[in-house]
Amino acid sequence: MKALVLAGGLPQIELIKQLKERNITTVLADGNANALARPYADIFYQIPIFDVEEVKNVAVKEQVDFLITVCADQVLLIVAQVSEMLGLPCYIDYQTAVNVSDKKYMKRIFAENDIPTSRHVEMSTLDWDRIKHLEYPLVVKPVDAYSSRGVRKAFTPEELELYFKEASEISRCGDVIVEEFCSGEEISVDVYVEGGKAKLLCISNSEKIKDNDRFIIFRGRYPAATTPEIVEQIEEVAQKIADAFGLVDSPMLIQMINNGKRVSVLEFCARTGGNMKYLLIKRSCGFDVVKAVIDLTVGEKPVVELKEPQNKYIVNDFIYCTPGTFDRLEGFDEMLEQGIITDYYALRPQGMNVRGVASSSDRIAGITVQADTLEEFNRKHRIAVESVKVLDTNGNDIMRHDLLPDLL
Repeated sequence: MKALVLAGGLPQIELIKQLKERNITTVLADGNANALARPYADIFYQIPIFDVEEVKNVAVKEQVDFLITVCADQVLLIVAQVSEMLGLPCYIDYQTAVNVSDKKYMKRIFAENDIPTSRHVEMSTLDWDRIKHLEYPLVVKPVDAYSSRGVRKAFTPEELELYFKEASEISRCGDVIVEEFCSGEEISVDVYVEGGKAKLLCISNSEKIKDNDRFIIFRGRYPAATTPEIVEQIEEVAQKIADAFGLVDSPMLIQMINNGKRVSVLEFCARTGGNMKYLLIKRSCGFDVVKAVIDLTVGEKPVVELKEPQNKYIVNDFIYCTPGTFDRLEGFDEMLEQGIITDYYALRPQGMNVRGVASSSDRIAGITVQADTLEEFNRKHRIAVESVKVLDTNGNDIMRHDLLPDLL
């Protein structure tokens, strides 16, 4: 068999490895010639992976048996579309992929099915009359972007006008959501829908960098701070979403706000979380979401069998940098050998120009720290943050050590 893998980030490395374990030839397509997953694939094409015709041409040329990706909602849309065009298997049909990847359709379905979410308006041009009933602060987001690109919080009409323009330029279709800001803790809910039943895998907190108008994740923290009542709400909402979008066998990621009394859905997609999230899920409950996506695609039915978490605290920290040209990581292997960190990964290729910290896509690397007490976690974490470096081509440490505080 032969598979066309779209996108060449960290999760796709694991995807390619597992495909090869099944003796499936891997063709990787990515727009970046230095994609992280390129060395792992059998064949590589540098193409714009959001160009349907380009992707289709590669699939036809290589005579692939299926297209696949993991942890990438906008890429999943292309996988579903091309698969449908060519009559190839995909665990989600194209129209459903549109509904779960375009926030304007998603929000409409939320409203039609009583799924809790912020009051909002969708627009292609800023119409002040249509948003006059909304209360500031307002959040502006492109309907089809990812990694918090173009997502800003506006406190004034002047900021709203500026951020709306930025978001519409980032949006591929030009549409923008303007919604009321919902205060509380952000939680990331990973689910697997098995035979139409939404089963919770992992609930974690998505901790954001302190910033007045941006939403940049620096940490995924398990377990999330919740109560039994909130978990019950999460289960109910997850099932409502699965039912509303017709998901029968599929991974699902839901981003919510928990204000202590109720949850409100920010957005969701029929995929698992990006970057190192597949590892967090596996360590917290034993379920391999990458394997599940492969199984689904080749016609096998995954079964959810959950295990106890490896540790009480399992945390993915993401590393950001000041502007420069990324050269290498230093000190990470030593931390791994000493058992201070469980793993680490470069999330961007060597030689990449670092612009600073503007969105979650600017993260350069990630580490996992695990412990059974808060004190043990913070001890390990402090050692790691103080010991590792991200060096630029001049040998300077450009890592933003200040963005990685202890757990409270």
